Amino acid sequence: MTRTSANNSAKEQTRESRAMPDGKRAAPWRTAAICLVVVAGMGAAAYGAVPLYRIFCQVTGFGGTTQQADAAPDTVLDRQVTVRFDASLAKGLNWQFKPAQRSVTVNVGEVGLAFYRAKNLSEHPVIGTASFNVTPLKAGSYFTKIDCFCFTEQRLEPGQEMDMPVQFFIDPEIVEDANLDEITTITLSYTFHRAHDTLAEATDTTAYPGRVNSAPTEGNKSFN
Repeated sequence: MTRTSANNSAKEQTRESRAMPDGKRAAPWRTAAICLVVVAGMGAAAYGAVPLYRIFCQVTGFGGTTQQADAAPDTVLDRQVTVRFDASLAKGLNWQFKPAQRSVTVNVGEVGLAFYRAKNLSEHPVIGTASFNVTPLKAGSYFTKIDCFCFTEQRLEPGQEMDMPVQFFIDPEIVEDANLDEITTITLSYTFHRAHDTLAEATDTTAYPGRVNSAPTEGNKSFN
């Protein structure tokens, strides 16, 4: 092959390379872009999973999540259910927390009232919030609260004691669920957590207006 032929061949290869479609030359960049989109989508899904999961639990009672209503049902049935009460504290909350009664027995559809007692054992004001569930878990969609201390954050001053109410009923629709025919006892459990990590937030009475119980009430009682 002559030098001229070799030069012509090299020029033709260069022209072919330049003429290559953008799609082929950009394939690695497209793959990288797709990967970034997938990762971003997974992150968004993970971020949205928590609120979506909470909504799902609240609607279905999944995981023992209870329901909420503004008023009691019109129907009260002869079937009775005993509701037991349980209490625990999350790590880092220096409170005393326990049910004021071991259990109450109510008719299905009847409004029940129970109290939990809390005392701040620390030397500082503390704001707490309660998480909750019922067992058996499948009873969650029929256990309904009208009023509960768990609906709002609770503030206790140093040494303050308080009785906190929960008003509830068992939805009469439970009798239509054959899977719950054997249910005669339901346990309502609460765990109190420290709502805020800093003392400054706990001592600021204006930081969370309308959501914090910032003063003792007539219902406060001693544990003694």
